[in-house]
Amino acid sequence: MQNQEYVKLDGLGLAALLRAGEVTPKELMECAIRLARELAPTLNALSYEQYEASLALAREWSQRGTFRGIPFLLKDSGLASTRLASSLGSALFNDMRYTHNATLVDRFETAGFIPFARTTVPELCMAPTTEALRNGGATRNPWDPGRSAGGSSGGAAAAVAAGIVPVAHGSDGGGSIRIPASCCGIFGLKASRGLVPMGPFRGEGWGGLAVDGVLSRTVRDTAAAMDAIAGAEAGAPYVGPVFETKFLASVEEGLTRPLRIGLWRKPFGDLALAPECLAGLDVTAKLCASLGHDIVEMETPSFDYDGFVDAHAEVLAANIVLSVDARLKLLGRSLREEDLEPAIRDGYEMGKSVSASVYAAAINRFHAIGRLMDACMHGVDVLMTPGLVQLPARLGELAMTGSFSGFRRRVGRYSTFFALINASGQPAASLPTHWTADRLPIGTQIIARLGRDDLILQLAAQIEATGTWQPTLGTP
Repeated sequence: MQNQEYVKLDGLGLAALLRAGEVTPKELMECAIRLARELAPTLNALSYEQYEASLALAREWSQRGTFRGIPFLLKDSGLASTRLASSLGSALFNDMRYTHNATLVDRFETAGFIPFARTTVPELCMAPTTEALRNGGATRNPWDPGRSAGGSSGGAAAAVAAGIVPVAHGSDGGGSIRIPASCCGIFGLKASRGLVPMGPFRGEGWGGLAVDGVLSRTVRDTAAAMDAIAGAEAGAPYVGPVFETKFLASVEEGLTRPLRIGLWRKPFGDLALAPECLAGLDVTAKLCASLGHDIVEMETPSFDYDGFVDAHAEVLAANIVLSVDARLKLLGRSLREEDLEPAIRDGYEMGKSVSASVYAAAINRFHAIGRLMDACMHGVDVLMTPGLVQLPARLGELAMTGSFSGFRRRVGRYSTFFALINASGQPAASLPTHWTADRLPIGTQIIARLGRDDLILQLAAQIEATGTWQPTLGTP
């Protein structure tokens, strides 16, 4: 298979060729690796590449699962894989090895995904841009190499948008799937809390904020991937919703009635909204109205947004201490100056001062956000907001410098509408529905009630089917 044929197809399209015997897993892996090598110097999206070993694995692969044997990428988030080491984008955590797979990795492989590398992340996955010093430079946006690919799943989004793979693993603890999806012009779903397993080595991430999932170029690929990876895991602290109908079947069936869609046009407090991002929201809302949906202008809720941002930072800082101290204990040494980037180092010191009562208060604030968002959903099926409130950041604008709390406040003024949904646990997605005159993608976010991931996927697929999503392959 030639690269030009490979990049035209989504994951299910490639799987159909495998099923028909028209191509082999090895041939698909050869395409992915050629593209990875060709684009690596510009994108800087991959780490821990296992090209030769993965070609050998693909050669002997027994086709299975929905995706049969297509190339895949795991985020460098510490998700345990016996085949691929991990660094969390940090010098301190470099070359972590695992003796057992995470439950999710096993489910990916059962679904027919063959991971051949990790995708780059910011240090400890704690930034909306992927510019970790450990990676030797920034991960660049496929549409504009002077801008960020987003974070923390920035390498995954860049790889999918550039065509290296049609689907890649991502995770989202404050917008980390939806931010890079918005930056790179692809589809990114944050699933309901508890729907995707996080075990067996941990029960939750960041006080229940974090969830795993995928990024893709088509809604149907995400739906099929969710069918493969979602579901209860023994001993998990959260039990996700149970769906009678498979996600892909729901997408293929489509919506059975018009939806009532609430529109948030203003950010919280005094935060600014770039006109291009507002234009993206308006384009998507008008499109939904043309599809017969009822669009309702709603007031953005008034609450202590800055207090929420601070609580988010406190929980992250406490988790920095947990992770760093565990790593130092394993290495048998103390922390060194070069181990962590400045803001994360400050976050480590901050985390040591976070008391039990402060941490508990932060968790309570997250739970209050869940109740606030439930009230906001009253009378509507879906909420629609801008994605980012600014254009994809220029490289260096959100560098991990200064204090951790100050850094997180800067993040809060960039990805304003995203982290709130991690606190509430609801499903949400970024849709690539608008592009600027300079060919920069602008995402729009849709949000549903907890456990209505199917509704998010159905609406996204209906919008996608109009053909208004722009070309989905970006090359610098």
